[in-house]
Amino acid sequence: MRPNRFGKPFAVVLLLLLICVFSPVRSADSGKKGSKVSDGDIRRPDHIVIIVEENKSYGQIIANSIMSKTPAPYINSLANEGALFTNSYGVTHPSQPNYLALFSGLTHGVTDDRCPLSLSGNNLAIELRKRGFSFAIYSESMPSVGFEGCYSAFNRYARKHNPVVNWQGRELPREINLPFDAFPSDFNKLSTVSLVIPNQLNDMHDGAPSDAIAQGDQWLKERIDPFVRWAHSHNSLLIVTWDEDDGSANNHIATIFVGPMVHPGRYGNRIDHYNVLRTITEMYGLATLGNSATSKPILDVWKR
Repeated sequence: MRPNRFGKPFAVVLLLLLICVFSPVRSADSGKKGSKVSDGDIRRPDHIVIIVEENKSYGQIIANSIMSKTPAPYINSLANEGALFTNSYGVTHPSQPNYLALFSGLTHGVTDDRCPLSLSGNNLAIELRKRGFSFAIYSESMPSVGFEGCYSAFNRYARKHNPVVNWQGRELPREINLPFDAFPSDFNKLSTVSLVIPNQLNDMHDGAPSDAIAQGDQWLKERIDPFVRWAHSHNSLLIVTWDEDDGSANNHIATIFVGPMVHPGRYGNRIDHYNVLRTITEMYGLATLGNSATSKPILDVWKR
């Protein structure tokens, strides 16, 4: 065999050149809109709108097949259009600690719907604002900006569903705690992340189960579908989830992601509110929050 006249040094240099050429390079521009971020290569949306519904199990919402009848036809159309997580769970019962978990990564030892709460420590809004992004919550039937009461409008608004107000006046300003009437019709004006809380007539909380589901479904179609259509051409994402189930299904709930960066399909990996929060913090390069630090971000639903 004829010896290699270049020797081992040439082979080492060639190997290094091949690694440089074919290895993926993380863009130095990863903070810009639409860029890919994190080790899971998750595309960063320009805007995220998160809707939290109330007290319904996965089986009450999601039809078994396209031909199955459901009181939530619009939500099922979103499930077919986007990523449906078939193994999604609330963190606990009752409502309030689930909202706290989704917002801050902790339940803060809260095991009930007591009001008022006064909390401190890091959360999604603080982290976003710290990094130059923005956050707002829009609560239907809340009577005014920064409202601190426990209930309003014949109990249609309930503070237990509004995690942001518990940090208000200390770590967070009143101006990001808004009535739903302030939800912009020009979606370019949305914050980076917006949390939308329908009132207790429209979030499936009140009324007979089938009627409550149908009413909540119709509310989403009328109020949120314009954003969904806009999102597909504006690099934006809708997340629809539930705080908890109705106590009948081991806290098994539906969670749906819809947007141009999402591969439609059904995904069976187990997730909860901490996984959703961890995914959002990964998208924007934020510090991990509470228990979400030990939860995996959702990586398998994104278009590359």
